[in-house]
Amino acid sequence: MPRFEIDVDPCDHITADAIGKPGQRVFYIQAYQDQRTITIIIEKAQLHSLAIGVEQFFAQINEQNPNLSEASGDYVEEVMRINPPVDPLFRVGEIGLGYDKERDLVVLFAKEILTEEDDPETAAVVRFWATRTQVRMLSRWGMEVITRGRPICPQCGQPEEPEGHFCPKKNGHFH
Repeated sequence: MPRFEIDVDPCDHITADAIGKPGQRVFYIQAYQDQRTITIIIEKAQLHSLAIGVEQFFAQINEQNPNLSEASGDYVEEVMRINPPVDPLFRVGEIGLGYDKERDLVVLFAKEILTEEDDPETAAVVRFWATRTQVRMLSRWGMEVITRGRPICPQCGQPEEPEGHFCPKKNGHFH
């Protein structure tokens, strides 16, 4: 049984952001519902995969539901910044997306990362229920946050260091 499960249903607002200097940033997803704020820590690569995955996911939803209006991805930077206090519940191990056609809401599912000694059934879970527009704004803003840090290697998808990058796709050669 999970340590806890939280449903933020529906989110009044959901966003992602990073705090710190490039190379030392910590990435977060934060959502609000009424007076409640839920924050979790994610990895840069998870945010990148989520941003790409949202666009692919929306393409599938639109193919299956051709009468849906297009979700806007326009955001205002000041609104998308996370708000203090930043008190994360956990670090994310798994992240996924789902869609409730009846409610026209997307669910962003995040599961806590555990150590090898922990029982996988005890991982905490948070489900963020948001509109398609909220999730598209999260996706587009997330990509903006990522690009403001270290550049991403086009070969392996890992961040590049200013002094060079040890790329596994290039058999470990620096480039």
